[in-house]
Amino acid sequence: MLSVAATPPATPHTGGMLTLIGGTGGLLTVAALGIALLLVLIIKTRLQPFVALLAVSIAVGLGAGLSVTELFGTVQKSAAVSMIESGMGGILGHVAIIIGLGTMLGAILEVSGGAEVLSSRLLNLFGEKRAPLAMGLTGLIFGIPVFFDVGIFVLAPIVYAAAKRSGKSILLYAMPLLAALSMTHAFLPPHPGPVAAAGLFHVSLGWVIAMGIVCGVPAVLAAWAYAGWIGRRVFVAVPQDMVDAADEAKAAVAAEQRAAGVTPREDPVPLATVLLIIGTPLLLILAATFSSIMLDPSTPRSCIEFFGNPFVALTIALVLAYYMLGIRRGWSRKSLETVSTASLKPVGNILLVVGAGGVFGAVLKGSGIAAALADTFDGMGLPVIVLAYLISVVLRVAQGSATVAIVATAGIVVPLVEGGGHSQPFLALVIMAISAGSIFASHVNDGGFWMVSKYFGISERDTLKSWTVLESVLSVAGFAVAAALSLVV
Repeated sequence: MLSVAATPPATPHTGGMLTLIGGTGGLLTVAALGIALLLVLIIKTRLQPFVALLAVSIAVGLGAGLSVTELFGTVQKSAAVSMIESGMGGILGHVAIIIGLGTMLGAILEVSGGAEVLSSRLLNLFGEKRAPLAMGLTGLIFGIPVFFDVGIFVLAPIVYAAAKRSGKSILLYAMPLLAALSMTHAFLPPHPGPVAAAGLFHVSLGWVIAMGIVCGVPAVLAAWAYAGWIGRRVFVAVPQDMVDAADEAKAAVAAEQRAAGVTPREDPVPLATVLLIIGTPLLLILAATFSSIMLDPSTPRSCIEFFGNPFVALTIALVLAYYMLGIRRGWSRKSLETVSTASLKPVGNILLVVGAGGVFGAVLKGSGIAAALADTFDGMGLPVIVLAYLISVVLRVAQGSATVAIVATAGIVVPLVEGGGHSQPFLALVIMAISAGSIFASHVNDGGFWMVSKYFGISERDTLKSWTVLESVLSVAGFAVAAALSLVV
């Protein structure tokens, strides 16, 4: 495990404020006040995170001595790009395409019934006694291309059915599923948190995927162990009202499909097709990453790296989904367009939050605050991977959003490792530490807490016992693996 690398002190700015706040101590004070203001705006005033991050970035920049021109550029739009524009554009140029393609891919898998096929086959394969494991594996596989809340919406009815059939606590089936969905959401692309962090750290997505699997799988196994323990000790009955609501939602989805020109087929989607579509982009990206290590520059390596580029790999997977789950099964081109377009509507908010996180990081770096933080933590001898985890935990527990915790923490930590000569695998492990911290102790300020509680009919007290502790186990175990591996990479 390496310590935070000190970076050269930033060039003093001419904005005038720097002389008022004075040196390193003043910069650290501005940073602390900025983070406190961010939390107040999100928690107390309920300000939209994008607006809060942007406002705090501007306030911190001005407080640290940046001039208005440095922050916003000039009216004439000279060749110099403003700090806000460069921070926003730099991260979104990398993230927006990946999140957009991944979102459309998940929507096609969802609407086509791929999740139901996956879970049904796994339940039949493992049998009733191992149904919790089947639910966990369903979440692990299906959670890769879909968002956490979509995964709950699609897979909750299957949990209801398994718990009702067995007569056991719904926790026994819901918690393994939720642990897997949470892990993939926090640790693996194309989800927005790890993709945004990869862009900010300039780390190959292949390394993020590799380290996400290496850190995430042991973490989810630890969480499954806790899920089995709590599921046998706390009984929660299947909520009949949610079963009825799930049936209504399923009927509504079928109606939407018919309205979009999709005629649902009675024969299920082949499981091999679902696995092929989900696995294709991951394997292509990983192949490209490791070809750059194992192969000398050559035409075959160039081909592998081309098809393994995240943009190309996800486009290939999406085209496969369009054909194998859509056109070949009777969908019209209009219905494919309708489903794809509808899936992108919730993405705008995510992209704005990620972009604002990029602005926050650019301001911290350009103002000299990052250099001051690096010097301070380097003097303390605190390993950067531990620092990244702790900052992420604090931001997560304080304001609730995992995505906000990841992008804000990355903005703070990225400048601390610049110039340190760290390898791509090590930086990917730092991202894993941030991701692990972003899911610690989900509680009442997290929308996911209430989604879990209401969807599965769990009381607030039992949700704290089950879901909150489950997330903490997942977080600590994931960080422990990342920290241990950082000693040898």
